[in-house]
Order: sequence, then C-alpha cells, then structure tokens
Amino acid sequence: MANSSDYYSIPQAAKICGVDRTTMWNWVKAGNVKAFVTPGGHHRILHATIENLLQAKPNLSEHPHKKIILIVDDDTLVRDTFSIKLERENFQVETAADGFQAGLKVLQVKPDLVLLDLFMEGIDGVEICRTIKQNPELKSIIVLAMTGQDTPENKDRVFSEGADGYLPKTVDFKTVLAHINSFLSDRDGG
Repeated sequence: MANSSDYYSIPQAAKICGVDRTTMWNWVKAGNVKAFVTPGGHHRILHATIENLLQAKPNLSEHPHKKIILIVDDDTLVRDTFSIKLERENFQVETAADGFQAGLKVLQVKPDLVLLDLFMEGIDGVEICRTIKQNPELKSIIVLAMTGQDTPENKDRVFSEGADGYLPKTVDFKTVLAHINSFLSDRDGG
C-alpha cells in the first residue's frame, strides 16, 4: 500500500490537472486514469500517474509559428477530413476522439482554437467547453462548437458555457475556415 504522501485525492488530482472534480471522477470511472481504493472506500491516484499525464506533452518546437487547432470529434472521417484541410492552410492540428483525450490535449498543447463537436459518447462538448472556459489558464482558448443537431437550444446551451462561436456541421469548409481565421485574427489584434 502506498503511503499518503504518494497519492492525491480526486479533488487534489483534478486541481493539479486543471479540470473539475466531476471530470476527474469520470476519467477514473472510465479507467482512463488509474486509481486505487483505500480500505475506507476512497479513491486515490498515485502522484506518478498524474505526473505522467501532465508530462506526456508533444514536441511543439517543430512548428513554433503555426497556430494550433484541436479537433474534438468522435467521427474519424470528420477528424481526418478537417485535419488534412487545416494542415493545408498551415495550421498545426491535434485531434481527440472523446472528452478524455480532449481534456488531456487541451492541457498538454494549449491550442489556440478548439473545433468542438457537441455530441459525443461519454462527456459531451458542452461540458468540455465549460471546463476550458472555467479554467483561468485555459479560458483564452477559442472554442468553435459544431453540431449535426443544429437547434436554438443547443446553440444557447454551448454559448451559455462560454463558446466563442457555433456552426452547424452542414456548412462548407470555406465557412469554417473563415470563422477560424476571423477568431484568431481578432484574438491577435489583427
């Protein structure tokens, strides 16, 4: 058994990772973050587990001048198509297939913009948006939400959590690119 100086509680681990305790708990329940249970029934996460999560950062020095876009979508075709098109526009592209991967990538690469699908298995895009916008270190990241379920309610929901933009998935790539460039230009004062 590890001694108490070797592990974090769920709230402590969540704070270190810059996510809320519900998100950390969901990661533990899904098996994405390994934890053990104390004899008193409390979940604990080893320091090394959290350190490994935070240190698994990709090498960003290869493209220091490129803007980083994180595509979060559970549809492989959508991720691949947008990746190819955005790389052709000279962006550095990262992808995530679910909420857990998105949370890690946001912490690791601190993208300039997140292209976010609203409806995925497990954690939905609205919760990812909320997590980004409530974190003081991440809230400057631009969140452009996209959905195949374009309704006023979905639009209101994601804007209420701080999204910077919203598009139905039926728009063409030129429209998506125009929004991305506009948001990045506005943020950079151009």
